[in-house]
Amino acid sequence: MPFDVRVQAEVASVMAYPFAIRDGPLQVESGSSPVRQGAVPFEGNCPRGVTRMKKANAAHRSSAAKSKVAPKDVDEYLSGVPEPARNTLNRIRAAIRSATPPEATETISYQIPTFKYKGSLVAFAAFSKHCSFFPMSSSVMRALKNDLKNFDTSKGTIRFPLDRPLSAALVKKLVKARIAENEHKKQR
Repeated sequence: MPFDVRVQAEVASVMAYPFAIRDGPLQVESGSSPVRQGAVPFEGNCPRGVTRMKKANAAHRSSAAKSKVAPKDVDEYLSGVPEPARNTLNRIRAAIRSATPPEATETISYQIPTFKYKGSLVAFAAFSKHCSFFPMSSSVMRALKNDLKNFDTSKGTIRFPLDRPLSAALVKKLVKARIAENEHKKQR
C-alpha cells in the first residue's frame, strides 16, 4: 500500500473513533505488544498510541441531562426533573418570567433552561443534591453579595436546596440587574 494511502486510512480510522492520545512511558510485557501506561483497552483497528476515552459517568450529570437526547425546550427539560426539584424550578421560572420583558425568550443552552434578552440573561438547572441559578454575570453577583450571603455561591452560580427555591424577590432583583447590564452593553 503506498504511503499516502496508509496515512489516509490511519486518519480515517482516527476520525471514526473517540480517542485520546496518552503520554507516558511504554510498558512492554513479555510476549505482548507495547501499551501506554493507563491506556484503556480497545477493540478494533486503532493507530498506535491512540486509545479510546471513557464515557462520563451519568451519575455526575444533572438529572435532566442523563438521557441521551438533549431536551428541546424548557418544558421538556422540566418534565425530566424529579420532584421536589421540578416544583422548585417551576417557581424560579415563574419569577423570572414576571421580571422579564415580553421580548425575552426561553431556550435550552448548554442543556439547561436559559432566558435570553439582548443576549443571555439567566439560567437555572437541577442536580442530584441541589438546584442552581446562573446569573451569568460576576459583577451582578458582587453587587448583590449581601443578598446572597445565606447561599452557597461561586463565581457565577447560586446553589440552593432542592425543596427551597430562591425567593421571588431575589430572583426578580437578579433578573432586573442582568436586564440593565445587557441593555447597557447593547447601547455601547
